[in-house]
Amino acid sequence: MTSGRDGHPLDRLGLRGTPTEVLLLTAAVGVTALVAAVVGLTVPASLPSDDPVPGPARFGIAVVVFAVAQFARLRFRTAAGMVSITWGEAALIVCLYLVPAGWLPAAALLGAGTAWTAMSLLTDRRPALELVRITGSLTAATALAVAVASALGRPLLAAPTPALALALTAGSVTYLLTTGWLGGATLALRHGVPIGPPLLAALRGKLLMFVGNVAVGLVVVTLLELDARWLLLLPPPLWLLQQTYRHRLRADQERRTWRAFAEATAALNQLDERGVATAAAAGALTLFGAELVEVDVARGDGRWWRYRADLGGQLRDREVDPPGRTEPAEHELVRPLTVGSVGVGELRLHFARSAPPSARERDAVAAFGDALAAALHDAATHRELRLVTARSWYEAVHDQLTGLVNRAAMLDQGDQALRRLAHDHPVALLLLDINQFKEVNDTLGHAAGDQLLRLTATRLAALARPGELLGRLGGDEFALLLTAVPVVGDRAAPMAYALRQAREIAERLAAPTEVAGVRMSIEVSVGVVVADAGNADLTELLRRADIAMYQAKEGGGSVAAYDSSRDAASTDHLALLAELREALAADDQLVLALQPAVDLATGAPTGVEALIRWRHPRRGWLGPSDFIRPVENSEQLGAFTRYVLDKALAVAADWAREGLDVPISVNLSARSLLDPRLPTEIGEALRRHQVPPRRLVLEITETVVMSELEVIDEVLATLRAMGVQLAVDDFGTGFSSLTFLTRIAVDELKVDRSFVIRMADSPEAAAIVRTTVGLAHELGLRVVAEGVETAEQRTALAELGCTAAQGYHFFKPMPADKINAVLGSLLDTAPGNVFPLRADGAS
Repeated sequence: MTSGRDGHPLDRLGLRGTPTEVLLLTAAVGVTALVAAVVGLTVPASLPSDDPVPGPARFGIAVVVFAVAQFARLRFRTAAGMVSITWGEAALIVCLYLVPAGWLPAAALLGAGTAWTAMSLLTDRRPALELVRITGSLTAATALAVAVASALGRPLLAAPTPALALALTAGSVTYLLTTGWLGGATLALRHGVPIGPPLLAALRGKLLMFVGNVAVGLVVVTLLELDARWLLLLPPPLWLLQQTYRHRLRADQERRTWRAFAEATAALNQLDERGVATAAAAGALTLFGAELVEVDVARGDGRWWRYRADLGGQLRDREVDPPGRTEPAEHELVRPLTVGSVGVGELRLHFARSAPPSARERDAVAAFGDALAAALHDAATHRELRLVTARSWYEAVHDQLTGLVNRAAMLDQGDQALRRLAHDHPVALLLLDINQFKEVNDTLGHAAGDQLLRLTATRLAALARPGELLGRLGGDEFALLLTAVPVVGDRAAPMAYALRQAREIAERLAAPTEVAGVRMSIEVSVGVVVADAGNADLTELLRRADIAMYQAKEGGGSVAAYDSSRDAASTDHLALLAELREALAADDQLVLALQPAVDLATGAPTGVEALIRWRHPRRGWLGPSDFIRPVENSEQLGAFTRYVLDKALAVAADWAREGLDVPISVNLSARSLLDPRLPTEIGEALRRHQVPPRRLVLEITETVVMSELEVIDEVLATLRAMGVQLAVDDFGTGFSSLTFLTRIAVDELKVDRSFVIRMADSPEAAAIVRTTVGLAHELGLRVVAEGVETAEQRTALAELGCTAAQGYHFFKPMPADKINAVLGSLLDTAPGNVFPLRADGAS
């Protein structure tokens, strides 16, 4: 085999490029064929003395029969090459009957050699070496088949009997297996593949025709024995049988081809160029039975990359020059790969010289090429999309001038780093600002300023240690987060370590350098802050470091540590939040203080408000004003709300077991209503404690109710549908106290304590209380006055028509273990007069 087209003599002989193993096998087969032919002719013939057909004529008939059998060939392509099937078995049976066995190898040599030489000259253009191999293989197979058949019987002019049929069939099977094995061995040696696949493919394609060949041969022998004139009737049936073979072979091959086509095109469904190209090369190799497949891919940067697969199973890829415009050879197929007017590559298939592609194969290659072009185009598009996405992501989190992470990424990655650390692990943040940067910009120009920023970033990156986070926040500000601060017993050690790092960085940056041709020193001011990882987020650390940096500028030094005494915005909130996590995990720090509301007429309890207190192990007792605001602005709000609700419902469940049917009120933060999961969580808590929804009152502020966010309306509507009661706390202090009542259905109004306290001295405050009470009566709502501290206030509220109140005049907030006795006493002294939570007919 060779792919050359220069007409070199070695090409015509078929020696160029042919493996040595194939040459040795061909030589061995050729020598065997010649020896068998010569030896066979020397064996004495045993023709009858009265034979009407002379010996030379019989030999000539055998030559013609062997030649005709080869001319009537059918061919099909396999993964390892082209396979030809002929009427060789039928010719063998007929010649075994007509001609002495010893003459048949020579007759086969002449007949097959003549036929294949003629076909090569007319169509195949096979090299001489291949003609020698084919002729030698057929001759050697004939010699072996003759030996087997002669060993089992004497077929020459013998009467048809089962024994004769068995001997002839055995010879045919020997002929089939020998030719098949020699052809498979040649393909295996030529392409470096196992012998099994091509041998099985050849036998599978030949099986039906083999059975027909044996049957035709036996029929011819029988007709010759009866009357040779019957042979005149055979041509039409033989032609029909040949067409049947052809149709069946083509149908089988097309079925396998389209199945392989579907599998090969499905394998192209990949998102990377290499996957598509390698699948295409391997798939085309199997699908079209080519000897070599090359897929050239045009990349977006103008380069070309070639993926090459051969029958030996080797797949190589390398960069190549753009394909030329040379005309392909007859045994090659070249298919440009285009999508629309865009060229994406080229598909090139090399077939055996003796088996150039047919028109049907050209059409199939065209269809496969279109599928491959689309797949390569999709892969290139996906690759560009990945690059654009990666570039966009990179630009979104990196500063374009310095390549460092930007402010947004610094905040995000910094918070992630803090969350990965233990809560008490110290971290340090260094905030750097270049001194006199504005003067550099104004004097030398913005290009010089950019050069100075890049130089600073480069030096900082060289000074940063693995695991530290460095970013440019904007302008001339840089931040460095140190997470590997040493943990030692001395509480001052982390700050000392951070200050040493800051001073070292300031000294290194101050090394003289040249910017826009001017030699200068980069002087910076560094603010340093140290905190436990669980006590702050990066935003707060940056705020503190910024204060420290300006302290450094004001103090005239290069480095300053954060001083909370000089931070007007500093609070103890961060530490409180860290300690709150521990309190939520404990069971004895956050406790309820319960304050009843009573009916002003009967003194019966109308409800109990649950107030949270913190028994802090270090700070002592803390009221809501000490910690509620930081909690509401933190991520711990959800856990805190669930904790308080669980405590309150546990108390209400305890009341129910003692026969106390009194509702409990819990204050709800504004941010809690932004969580659409809140109703589900409350419903689960009610079911867990077996408390009816009507006995839970959620107190919300008027400003929350005035919000126009849909999620708040949906949460409140869901809670109302569940049967949970809603109360408006601090009523009258909002901007539109009356308007919201037309939007949100509530059950209770709580008059703010500020009006109750001033109502005796302020006509305006008294008017607000009177109006609130009247409005509640009109809407069927209950009114509770908060902060009642004197008998005079109680009397005034009763005169205004207020029905219930709570405050120190009645009861101070008390622990849960004391509230049961108080409620029991109130209910016993005023039986049957508990004011209902919702007035009849209230909406």
